[in-house]
Amino acid sequence: MPIFPEKKQTTASKALIPVLVVGLVIGVFIGRIWGVSAASQSGVMSASSTMQVLGIGQSPPQDIAQTVEFKQFWEVWKMLQDKYYRQPINEGDLFYGALRGLAAGLHDPYTAFFDPKAAAVFQIALDGKFTGIGAEIGMKEDRVSVIAPLPDTPADTAGLKPGDIIVSVDGADTTGWTIERAVTKIRGPQGTKVVLGIFRADTDTSPFDVTITRDEIKLVSVRSIPRDDGIAQIVLSSFNADTRDAFDAIVDETIAKNPKGIILDLRNDPGGFLDVAQFVAGEWVGDDIVVKERRQGVIFSELKGTGHHRFKGIPTVVLVNGGSASASEIVAGALQDYGVATLVGTQSFGKGSVQDYMNLDDGSAVKITVAEWLTPKERVIHEIGLTPDVVIEPTKQDYEKGKDIQLQEAVKILSGTEKK
Repeated sequence: MPIFPEKKQTTASKALIPVLVVGLVIGVFIGRIWGVSAASQSGVMSASSTMQVLGIGQSPPQDIAQTVEFKQFWEVWKMLQDKYYRQPINEGDLFYGALRGLAAGLHDPYTAFFDPKAAAVFQIALDGKFTGIGAEIGMKEDRVSVIAPLPDTPADTAGLKPGDIIVSVDGADTTGWTIERAVTKIRGPQGTKVVLGIFRADTDTSPFDVTITRDEIKLVSVRSIPRDDGIAQIVLSSFNADTRDAFDAIVDETIAKNPKGIILDLRNDPGGFLDVAQFVAGEWVGDDIVVKERRQGVIFSELKGTGHHRFKGIPTVVLVNGGSASASEIVAGALQDYGVATLVGTQSFGKGSVQDYMNLDDGSAVKITVAEWLTPKERVIHEIGLTPDVVIEPTKQDYEKGKDIQLQEAVKILSGTEKK
C-alpha cells in the first residue's frame, strides 16, 4: 500500500518499508523509494572518478536564511585546492564529501547522502541480496550499537548481544561514524572475516575483539513453537515480505487449537514492512488505528489494522527487549495502548522515524527523515521506545544457564500463577 500521497515524477517509484539487511540489518527503512534515474541504471560513477564542477554561482533557494553566506563554501573549496599538500585534488571527492556533510549537519543518524558507489551498495540491500554477519545495528548515544543479532547467523553464533557498542571495525575507531559507513565496513563477501571491537557495559569494563566470518543471511521471519500447556507461542523475527502469509497460516493453526493464551515474542525483531505490522496488529485490534504519522508537529495520517481480528479476546503477552525496533514497536505499542496485551521484558529500542529514499541523476542518493510514528494514544516511539508493563531484566547468570526468565514470566501471567 502507498504510505505517502503520490508525487508527480518522471521515473518509477515504489512504496516500501523493508528491513535493510546488508549482511547486517540497518534498522528499518520506512518510506518511499523515489525513481532510479537513467544515469544510475546505466552505470555507477565512483566518488573518485574525474568530475567537472558545474553550476558554480547558481542562485541559492529563495527561502535560504539570509545569514548563510554561501560564498564561504567556495572560499574553503579554493583553499583546499590551493593548499592541500597532496595534489592534484579530485573535485568529485570534494563535492560528494560536501553533500555527505550537508546531510550530517542535521545530526540525525537516519538521514544520509550516498555517493554513487555507496548508493549502489545500499540498493543491493533494498533488493534483499546480502551476505554479512546477520545483525541489526543502530545509533545509541551517538555510537554504533547492536540492536539485535538475527537468529542462527554469524553474529548470533559469535555471541553478539543487544546493546553491544561497536567501538571499532578491523581496528578502525567508529567514533563519529554513520550507520551507513558502519554497514559498508562490516558487510563483505561470504567467507571473509571482520573483527569487531565490542564494549558491553553491563558485564565488562573494557572492549574486546570478536572475529566473525561473513556468510549468506537466510531469515525465517515467523514460527510457532509447540507447547503442552495450552499456550500458543509465536516468534516473529522480522516483518518481511513473506511474513504476512506465514503469520496468517499460523493464526489459523493457533485458533484451531483454542489456546488459553498467546505469547507473541518480538524480542530482537528489527521490524520491516509497515503493511505487515498493520496486518499482525489487526489480529488483536481489528480495524482500529495501529499507528499515527506525525510530520513537522502535525498528525499526517492514521493507519488502521488490516488483520481479521481472530485473536480478539484471547489473553496475550508480548515479549520485547532492546532489540525490538520499528515495526515490532508499532505492533507492541498498539496492543499495549488498547489493553489487549501485557508487555513483558525490557525497554524497546526506539526506532520510530520515517525515511524517504531518493535516487539522484548521477547515481547518488539521499535518505531523509521526514516523519515519526506515534502509538494510537500518541506516545512517541522514536529515541524513547516502549516501557513494558512488567520489566524483567535477565542477568548474566540467566544467559549463561540458558534461563529465559522473560518467557517464564509470560507463562505465569497467562497461567494465572503470577504472584500479586
